[in-house]
Amino acid sequence: MIVVPVGLGERAYEVLVGPGARHELASLVARALPDTVRRVAVVTQDLGIEVDPGVEHRTFTIPSGEEAKSMATVEALCSGFARWGMSRRDAVVAVGGGMVTDVGGFAASVYHRGIPVVHVSTTLLGQIDAAIGGKTGVNLAEGKNLVGTFWQPSGVICDTDLLETLPPGEWRSGLGELAKYHFLGGDPDGRALDALAIDEQVAACVRIKAAVVAADEREAALGAGSGRGPGREVLNYGHTLAHAIETAGGYGMRHGEAVAVGLVYAAELARELGRIDDARVAEHRRVVAGYDLPMRVPDGLAGDELIDLFGRDKKALDGITFVLDGPDGVEPVTGVARAAMEAALERVR
Repeated sequence: MIVVPVGLGERAYEVLVGPGARHELASLVARALPDTVRRVAVVTQDLGIEVDPGVEHRTFTIPSGEEAKSMATVEALCSGFARWGMSRRDAVVAVGGGMVTDVGGFAASVYHRGIPVVHVSTTLLGQIDAAIGGKTGVNLAEGKNLVGTFWQPSGVICDTDLLETLPPGEWRSGLGELAKYHFLGGDPDGRALDALAIDEQVAACVRIKAAVVAADEREAALGAGSGRGPGREVLNYGHTLAHAIETAGGYGMRHGEAVAVGLVYAAELARELGRIDDARVAEHRRVVAGYDLPMRVPDGLAGDELIDLFGRDKKALDGITFVLDGPDGVEPVTGVARAAMEAALERVR
């Protein structure tokens, strides 16, 4: 078992990574949650994954699909908690992929103004990204993840045995986020990320994200020109175009696949701005292709609509903000001319 600490002072917690890690849930709950916790609401989808938090618990099942990542789902969960009589002495365990940990964490953060949550992440995308760092949220018709909170979990479990059961599409979605970490430092020990065993790949990504979150928990450094340097927004590398593709395409492309396209677009845009050279763009394309991921915008999506959606991105504080590679690494960039956006977009069509 690999244990990765997330150092956040009084809110510090452990991420357990390895085969069979979900069977450590009861001991993690006993260590991580207050002694006063009486009961646990297990929030999940119909996954057939049994967990035992070691205390009295009840399962609350939510629907699948991005359309269920909504305020209505959060309201239904909180109503269910209330009917069961949950109080501030109780907790939530979210079992599932990124959609479940986002929604379950959000419900925990607002029910009785906040009760503890533990995540048992069951997908590659969730284990290396969504379950770590305390971001919760739901979608609106106007865009992805526009409503949410920062609510750190009390612990996270990444059971890599569960990855063997993922459908091919869900696996590919996780690979898109894994590709992102190649450009955020890769393995902290300097090993090639794509050469590691899956447990080590997950742990390496968790370490990178944990370090970024510890340095900038609530995106205080958000926005180029903030004077605080790159912060947590670097974790959104490739996501500006990705979120636009998802919104414009009605979530027809999986998140990680959209991120893969977004990584190539970000590289093309960085080259258009003179920030990186042809070789660095080729490296982006090599990594994405190595995971057999798409590198082109789906047919039928209008360039003008995608660019207009860039302005709804959460990073857009002083106009459209991109996270782009450059001589000093990945960092936020503003003031990009529309002509440059359009030119780069043509190279991913």
